[in-house]
Amino acid sequence: MNRRRFLLINLFWIALSTVPLPAADVNPRRPLQVADYLDWERVSDPQISPDGKRVVYTRQWVNKLTDRWESELWIVHADGSKNRRLAMGSGARWSPDGTRIAYLHQGEPRGTQIFVRWLDRAGGATQVTRVLETPKNLHWSPDGTRIAFTMYVEKKPDWKIAMPAPPKGAKWTEPPRIIENTHYRQDRKGFLKQGFQHLFVVTADGGTPIQLTRGNWHVGARFSGMDYGAGIDWTPDGKEIVFDGQQAADADRRYRESHIYAVDVKTKAVRQITRRKGPWSNPVVSPDGRQIAYAGYEWTKQSYKSDELYVIGRDGSGGRQISGKLDRDPENLHWSHDGTQVYFTARDRGSSHVYGLLKADSKWGLIKWTSGAQMLSLTSMSKKGVAVGVRSSFHKPGDVVLFSPEAEDGTVKRLTRVNDDVLSQRRLGDVEELWYTSTNGARVQGWIVKPPGFDAKKKHPLILHIHGGPHSMYNVGFNFSFQHLAANGYVVLYTNPRGSTGYGTVFGNAIDNAYPSVDYDDLLAGVDAALKKGYVDPARMYATGVSGGGVLSSWIVGHTDRFAAAAVRAPVTNWISFAGTTDISAWGLHRFHKPYWEEPRRWLEHSPLMHAHKVKTPTLMICGELDLRTPIGQTEEFYQALRANKVPAALVRFHGEYHGTGSKPSNFMRTQLYLLRWFGTHRKSGAGPDPVSGSSRRQR
Repeated sequence: MNRRRFLLINLFWIALSTVPLPAADVNPRRPLQVADYLDWERVSDPQISPDGKRVVYTRQWVNKLTDRWESELWIVHADGSKNRRLAMGSGARWSPDGTRIAYLHQGEPRGTQIFVRWLDRAGGATQVTRVLETPKNLHWSPDGTRIAFTMYVEKKPDWKIAMPAPPKGAKWTEPPRIIENTHYRQDRKGFLKQGFQHLFVVTADGGTPIQLTRGNWHVGARFSGMDYGAGIDWTPDGKEIVFDGQQAADADRRYRESHIYAVDVKTKAVRQITRRKGPWSNPVVSPDGRQIAYAGYEWTKQSYKSDELYVIGRDGSGGRQISGKLDRDPENLHWSHDGTQVYFTARDRGSSHVYGLLKADSKWGLIKWTSGAQMLSLTSMSKKGVAVGVRSSFHKPGDVVLFSPEAEDGTVKRLTRVNDDVLSQRRLGDVEELWYTSTNGARVQGWIVKPPGFDAKKKHPLILHIHGGPHSMYNVGFNFSFQHLAANGYVVLYTNPRGSTGYGTVFGNAIDNAYPSVDYDDLLAGVDAALKKGYVDPARMYATGVSGGGVLSSWIVGHTDRFAAAAVRAPVTNWISFAGTTDISAWGLHRFHKPYWEEPRRWLEHSPLMHAHKVKTPTLMICGELDLRTPIGQTEEFYQALRANKVPAALVRFHGEYHGTGSKPSNFMRTQLYLLRWFGTHRKSGAGPDPVSGSSRRQR
C-alpha cells in the first residue's frame, strides 16, 4: 500500500476516534443482494396426514457446488413444532391410515424409484420399485395395500434396414434418431423417450409393478403434447382408477383434447367417461364413489377460455357444469369428507384464493373462503377438513401454511419460515398496486416495486417487466427478481395486460388471432400511469421480459423508441419458423386461426422480426443454448436483423441452459446482473445520475 495513503487512512481513523459517534447499528439491514439467492430456499407440495396432526413437504435449497436445487422431505407438526428433515426425496403422499408415506428418490438399479417410509419409532424406509424408467404421480389405494403411478413404456419406430456389418474395430456413427410423432422433445428434458406414459400399480410392500393400461396413447392430459403429469384418483372401493388422457390414435395431433377414463384394476378394461370434445382433466372421485369432479370446457378454437368445473356420474351419466359464472380457472380440486362440497383454488386479479361449491338439493352455490392480497394454494386436506398449502405475499416468500377453509376467523397458520434468516437482515422495497385505463376502456391491474428508502421527490429509473404465457398472471407473491432490481435503485413496473388470466375469458382472449396487439397498448398505458406518479425519469426507462415477455419486449422496440434500452429474453420473433421448431408445435400452429401456408400475412404482421427495421432502441438479446420452447434461433434471427440495421445490440448465449435462463442458480444471478449492466450503460439524452453508481454516462 502507498505509504502516504496508509498515513492518511490512519490519520482519518485517529480523527474519528476523537469525535463522539452515534451508537452503531449492530444489525444493519441492507438491500437484497444477488448473492442472497445462494441462501434461498423453496417449499412445495405440503401433504397433511389423514388425522390432521402432521405435515410433510418438499424443501429445496441451493447446492453451491453443483449449481442445482436439491430436494428434501421435511415434516412438521400441525402446531408448527418439531419441524425437521425427514429424508432426501420429493413427492410424498400419506397412506390412508397415516402410518407411512410413499415418495420418490434415487435408488437401484438407477434413477428415480418409489420408496415407502414408516413414520413410527423405527422409521425405516423401503425401496418398493426397481424399475428402469421414472415413476410419477403416486396415489395410494384406499386400503393402503397398493400404490398407483405412471411410467413410460418404450415403443420405438420399426425401421429395419439391411446395413452391412462394420469391419472389426470400426467406429461408425450412431444410427439416426427416427421421429414419427409431432411432439418428441420437451424443454428441460431434451429428446423424449420413444414410447407412451401408462398407468401401473405396485404393492406397498414392494414387488413387480403391474401395467394397467396399454397402447399407443398417453395417460395424462397433455398441454400441446407436453408431459406435465396426470390426474389420477382411486374409487373408494378400490376397484377402479380414474384418470385423464387421450386414447385416440392421432392424439399427438389433437390440440387441447383429452377425456376422463376409468380402468378396472382387476380386468384392466378401460372405459371412457366423458364424451364431449374438450380439454377435460384433473378428475377427483367423490367420497361415496358415485360422482367425479373435473375441470375443462367444451372445445373452442379461441386462444383462451377459463376452465369450468364439472361433475359427472361414475358411469358417465349426468355430466354438468357446476361453477356457474365464476369465469376463473379452478385448480387443486378436493371433495369435502361428506361429499357436499368441492373445494378448489382460483386466481383472481393477482391473488389466489380458496373457493367452494356447496351442493344444496340439486343446486351448487359458490363460496369464497379466503380473501386478501396473497397467493394461496390448496394441496391437501385431512379427513376433518383441515387444509395445507403454500402462501406468499409481497414481502413474504412461499411458506407452508395450515388452515380450515370454513373457519369463521379465517386464520391461516404459518408452519415454516424458510427464508426469515435471510430477510431479517434485508430491507425490501414497498409495493404499490396500480389500476389504470387502456385503449377501448380496458381496466388493467399492475404493481410498482419501489427501491428501499424510496424518495418520491426524486426521479427514478423504471424497468417495465413483462410476463410470459401469454395466458398467465403476474401476482402479489414475493418476487426475488423484482426486489433485487428495486434494491439497485430501479422502480419496477409489472402489469397484467389483456391476454392475462385471472380476469375472465373475454379479457384473456382479447389477443386471440392477434398476438401481440392490445397487450402492447396496455403495457404502454401502464408506463404512462407510472409517469403520472411524478417520480419516474422518462429518460431512464427500460423494458424486459422472458418468453411471452420476450415476444412483447421485442415487439415494443419495433413500435416505439421511448425506452432507453431493452433486454429481450427467450423470445418468439418469427411465428412461422417458431411453429415448426418449438417443442410445443401444436400450440405454435394454433397461434392464428388459419395456418401460415394458407394465410401467412397475419403470421408475419404479428412477428416482431418483420418490424426489426424500425428498431432504434439498444437491445440486449438473451437465450439459453438448449432452449426448446423458444429455440435460440428466434433470438439469433432478431439479433442479426438488429445488427444489419446498425442497432446497438448484444447477444448473451447461456451454456447448458434451457428456457428462461434461470433453471441453474448461477444463471439466475447472471441474468439479473446482465440486466443491470445493460440498463446501467444506456440512457436517453438528459438522463439523471445512474441509480447505483451515481455516474452520468450517456447512451452509447
